[in-house]
Amino acid sequence: MGKIAIIYGSSTGATEAVAKKIQEQFDGADLFNTDSVTTDELKPYDFYILGASTTGVGDLQDDWDMFLPKFEKMDFSGKKAAIFGLGDSASFSTSFAGAMYVLYKALKSKVDIIGSVSADGYTFDESDSVVDGRFVGLALDEDNEYDETAPRIEAWVKELKKQLA
Repeated sequence: MGKIAIIYGSSTGATEAVAKKIQEQFDGADLFNTDSVTTDELKPYDFYILGASTTGVGDLQDDWDMFLPKFEKMDFSGKKAAIFGLGDSASFSTSFAGAMYVLYKALKSKVDIIGSVSADGYTFDESDSVVDGRFVGLALDEDNEYDETAPRIEAWVKELKKQLA
């Protein structure tokens, strides 16, 4: 499976809490906050799990906004990435978890992105993060569907481990 880096940007702490839950399921994965990590620290890793909260109407979290231009310039040869994103499917049902798409769009031509998730079972109107009927990563709603978080993480991590084997 190689070395795993979980990289997150979190304004309220919710994305950080989810990143830690994901870390618990990947033995030996390292956790990094976009507000303090450098690309040099990330170069040795083989697999990146990228987490961002969605702010405003589908906007990327502030720390990611600053870090992404540097991160997308890295050499991703032979590496893979997966994305998870938080959003509010009730208050922002037309841009649910839109930050995932910002990361996906910036990185899809540079790194092999795995871990798409069916949009079935979610309650929202639309999202840029849905491509061909699937979220580009794991969408979570800690505001309205927090009871779904643990089973969704478990199923997603199980699928990621299969794809990385």
